[in-house]
Amino acid sequence: MDHDTLLRKQLVKLLNSSEAHADFEAAVKGLPAKLRGVRPEKADHSPWEILEHLRIAQWDILDFSRNPEYQSLKWPEEYWPAAPAPEHEKDWDESIKSFRKDLKEFCDLIEDESTDLYAKIPHGDGQTILREALLIADHNAYHIGQLVLVRKLLGAWA
Repeated sequence: MDHDTLLRKQLVKLLNSSEAHADFEAAVKGLPAKLRGVRPEKADHSPWEILEHLRIAQWDILDFSRNPEYQSLKWPEEYWPAAPAPEHEKDWDESIKSFRKDLKEFCDLIEDESTDLYAKIPHGDGQTILREALLIADHNAYHIGQLVLVRKLLGAWA
């Protein structure tokens, strides 16, 4: 296997696996609806806020990576939901579905051999697809860990 193919496989594995920590699927699985909008004492965010931040930030990185007309969201207000709880119970599942879809699209971008992982993104400031993949992995790992901790504080982590 050549180095380029190996790197692509390792990046996709990094984005989808749970080798060093809980993965996204474990972090969102089975959380009771009544706890999704609860901020534990001394915690800054509810599970819903963390989930939505994960979804929004990942979508933003995907959009930046492939859209020459990309417009940055306003920090921090557009990267976090307005309320600690989802408006409707189905919003939780829709956010998870959207997160999965965007992650798959980013992995597809990485796996596409026509994607130059090292080329500067034309509308960026020196960023590359490789850098954006590592950014998603790092950001997701941080907030997935945060979600696990909030679930532990809520007594909802086995």
